Amino acid sequence: MRQDGRVANALLSLLSRDWLGLPVALLVVGVGVGLMALGGAWVVTLGGVVVAVGAALLAGAVRHLVLVAREAGAHAPPGRLVDVGGHRMHVLAAGESAGGPTVVWMPGGHAPGDEFRQLHTLLGARTRSVLVDRPGSGWSDAGPFPRTTAVEAEELLAALEGAGERGPFLLVGHSFGGLLVANAARRRPDLVAGLVLLDPTPLEVIAFAPRNALVAGTRRRQLLTAVRHLFGAHRGSGGRTRADCAAASIFAELSPAGLARVGWETVVYDGDLGDLPLLLVTPRDLTGGETVLDAARDAAEAERIRRFYLRARTRYLAASTAARLIHTPEGTGHDFPREVPEFVVGAVWDLARELGAVVRR
Repeated sequence: MRQDGRVANALLSLLSRDWLGLPVALLVVGVGVGLMALGGAWVVTLGGVVVAVGAALLAGAVRHLVLVAREAGAHAPPGRLVDVGGHRMHVLAAGESAGGPTVVWMPGGHAPGDEFRQLHTLLGARTRSVLVDRPGSGWSDAGPFPRTTAVEAEELLAALEGAGERGPFLLVGHSFGGLLVANAARRRPDLVAGLVLLDPTPLEVIAFAPRNALVAGTRRRQLLTAVRHLFGAHRGSGGRTRADCAAASIFAELSPAGLARVGWETVVYDGDLGDLPLLLVTPRDLTGGETVLDAARDAAEAERIRRFYLRARTRYLAASTAARLIHTPEGTGHDFPREVPEFVVGAVWDLARELGAVVRR
C-alpha cells in the first residue's frame, strides 16, 4: 500500500474513536493559551479566539460522548457479538429452519443489518433468518482499515460461523450489499446454497457511467458527518463516528480509480458462480432514479444513458448458469425492499423452499 494510503487509513482509524474530539479540542485550547502568552495585542486577541474555538469544540466533544454513552445504555446489542480476527461483529438470528437454508440479509450502502429488520421479522416467522452488522455499523466494531468489499465478504462468513449458524446459506443483498454477498458466494461456494440479489450494484456503472455527483461526493459527506459527530455538531442521538469512517473507507471503491485498485478481488465476473441458484430482482425502469438522465446533452444521449443503466442492472445474470430475473411491482424503484417488503420476503421464501426441496430429495 502506498504511503499516502497508510496515512489516510491511520487517520480514519483515529477518527473512528469517539474520544478523539477531547484531545483535539484540548490541543486547540493549548495553542490558544500559548499564543496569549506571547504578548502583543493582536496575538493575544487571536489566542483568545483560538481558546474560545477550542472550548466550543471541547463542549461538543463532551456532548458527543454523553450521547454515545446514553445511546449505548438504552440499546444493548439484541444479538451476539462474535470475534472476527480481533474485532467483533454483531449477529442477530431468529426463527427455526423450515428444512431449507438459513437466510442471511445484507442491506445496501454500508448500513447496519437493522435496516432490514422488517424483512427479517417477516421471514423469521417462516424460517431461520439472520441479520449481520457490517464492521463499523450497528453494534459491530469498526475493524482495521481500509475497509473493502473483499475483506468484508470473508468477515461476513466468519461471523456467521462464529455465531454458530450453519450453512449452506441463502444470501440476500440489496445494492452495495448485493455486491458483498455475491463476492462471498464466489469465495466460498461450499457455504452458499443460493443468492437473491436485490438490484445489486453493477460496477460497470461506477467505471463507465456519466459522472454522478451524488456518488462522487459520498465519501466526503461521510467524513464531514463523522467530524460533526465527533464534536457534537448534530441533532438527535449520538451517532458513532466509526460508522461514517467505515463507510467512507469502503466507498473508495465506488470510483473509477478505486474500482481499478480492487476490481480483481471485488467484481464477480461472468461464470464466477458456476451453477449456483441466483435470483436477480430489479425494477423494470428508472423509477426514483431519473436524475441520472440529467447528465444527458440531448434526447439521444438520454436514451443511451437509460439503456446503459437498465442493461447494467442485469449483468449478474451472466455470473451463474442457474440465474433468473424477476421484476419488482410497477412503480417501485431502487428502494423497493422498503417499498414492498412483502414482495421481497415472498421472493426469498419461494427460493428458500425450492432449495429446501432439492436438499430433501
